[in-house]
Amino acid sequence: MNRVKITMSYNGSAFMGSQQQPDTTNTVIGTLIIALRRLQIHTLPKGSGRTDRGVHATHQVMHLDLPPYWSDLRRLKDMLNMQLSSSIRIGRIEFVDSEFHARYSARKRVYRYIIKEGNTNPFGDSFVTFVPSLNPEAIIDAIKLFEGTHNFEFFKKSGNDLEHFTRIIYRAYAYTHKGHLILCFEGSGFLRSQIRLMVGFLLRISSGKSTKEQLLEQLNCIKRYSTDIAPHNGLYLTHIKY
Repeated sequence: MNRVKITMSYNGSAFMGSQQQPDTTNTVIGTLIIALRRLQIHTLPKGSGRTDRGVHATHQVMHLDLPPYWSDLRRLKDMLNMQLSSSIRIGRIEFVDSEFHARYSARKRVYRYIIKEGNTNPFGDSFVTFVPSLNPEAIIDAIKLFEGTHNFEFFKKSGNDLEHFTRIIYRAYAYTHKGHLILCFEGSGFLRSQIRLMVGFLLRISSGKSTKEQLLEQLNCIKRYSTDIAPHNGLYLTHIKY
């Protein structure tokens, strides 16, 4: 077997999440498995991490052990893309060391969240979170508080079965671009729905419902002020750093 690294992108609104599920094949990995089996590849791909239903990826990474007769990776990429719907596109397949693991070898993960002030529309609603009013300056100022090492117990969705909730956020910043507000988070890893809960709090600050001081208290696990979770459609996995 030869291990390969697969870099891919997908439109998350077409899938019930990225991870394989017992009751549906309409997931990113489930769809990829069907395409692989058509090419007589029966080993299972492993992802760098899960994305929830409706969350997009411009740079998701998976690894896979190939049978030795698949040595032409360009042909493999082209044939897989022919099998897959337009909602998934494989950008690159490359040989890697047998010790490489898409999830455990990753050092940093980068996500972006896209927000726009105004009414929803049928052409952007699956890819942008629209809000009635927006205070970009308040979010640009407050988002920096997430940087550093924190216990994110108050920024996780119920159902996390992990023993500890400490994560490192190396960078957290926001900027405006062509009428959109882009939020960026680069961290060692993220808990289930952590980013959407962080964005939910930032939107509360934008609307005047919460303050930076309350954000700090929740971040320090002193008091939980918000369980608002931002919609999934504005969230993108944009890079995995190894």
